[in-house]
Amino acid sequence: MYFVSFILKNLIRRPIRTALTVLGLAVAVGSMIALLGISHNVERAMSEVFEQRGVDLVVMEDGKPDQLRSEIDERVLDRVRAIEGVEGVDAAMVDMIEIKRPSGSSDQAMVLGWAPGNLAYSDLTILSGRALQSGDRGKAMLGVTLARNHNKKVGDTVVLQGEPFEVVGIFQSFNVYENGSVIILLEEMQRLSGRPGIVTGFSVRVRKNTDDPAAEVEAVRRKILALRDENGKPYRLSVQPYRDYVQTSSHIKILRALVWMVSAVAIAIGVISMLNTMVMSVLERTQEIGILRAVGWPKGRVVRMVLGESVVLGLAAAAVGVIGAIAFTYLLTRFPKVNGFIEPGIAPVVIAQGFVLTALIGLLGGTYPAIRAARLLPTEALRHD
Repeated sequence: MYFVSFILKNLIRRPIRTALTVLGLAVAVGSMIALLGISHNVERAMSEVFEQRGVDLVVMEDGKPDQLRSEIDERVLDRVRAIEGVEGVDAAMVDMIEIKRPSGSSDQAMVLGWAPGNLAYSDLTILSGRALQSGDRGKAMLGVTLARNHNKKVGDTVVLQGEPFEVVGIFQSFNVYENGSVIILLEEMQRLSGRPGIVTGFSVRVRKNTDDPAAEVEAVRRKILALRDENGKPYRLSVQPYRDYVQTSSHIKILRALVWMVSAVAIAIGVISMLNTMVMSVLERTQEIGILRAVGWPKGRVVRMVLGESVVLGLAAAAVGVIGAIAFTYLLTRFPKVNGFIEPGIAPVVIAQGFVLTALIGLLGGTYPAIRAARLLPTEALRHD
């Protein structure tokens, strides 16, 4: 306990340097934690769409990076529904479509085309108006976030790709993406995008009757892949469990790569900052370290002291960085252009990752100064001016 308090006293003796080091490192660490948190939230939001609706398999066109570019013949759905073990199939069209703001400017919004019987309707809470019904033409439902951003209510008109749609309902979903989206009927979406009879993907729920549900899901997956068209040619389908689909999504891969690239830069900056601070600290305390060595401190204890100081500095910076990262994500959700795509807050697992990485920064940045301090000979250190 005395050793820990000794380390803390060493840092408190130089409050300005300690504060500046913590703040400087916190900027780099906070940026890293914020990006890690956003990436984690995006991945979690994609997964929860499928998980909470009991989806087992996600089907899209093979060779396409995401559902926005996927095109599947709608007639495949009936073939899939007829497969033994399939409990339900829900098709959708997803696209980013131009939407007019009240000011007259244009923006991009995620538009979902759902058939009237889509199971996902049951997960929506209608805040005002009603849900879409079969036969609705020129009608739309708005997620609560998008409706708030565009100041729309039931009875208003929303312009999608130059075509007016009457708002018949405002809904709230458990998912951040759907809250920032527009829902129209599948037929309307096909007409609006000029792709009649096409869906961008569909989800499959498998009926599980045995103690090995994974085997049943795999059996259905193989049957879907084995489907042939009227000419005997296989449909070009990618059929994946929803977790695999999320992990291999091009958007997730790009975001993950960007986050870790920025994290690597932040770690490098942190290590250099810590190295500079601890080297200066060791040089200024050369005589003090010499006294400690003269009274019997072994080299290992000196190394632990310097490393302990650098790790404490890093953990303090991590705490400040976490607070800043949480505030930053909440601030981002105040901007209409991104609040339909970003969920505020930082997950505990990301906070833990941030502290671990920052402790690593402390260890890396403090290693050389610690070794330098341990190598000081007591006689030379005491003569140092």
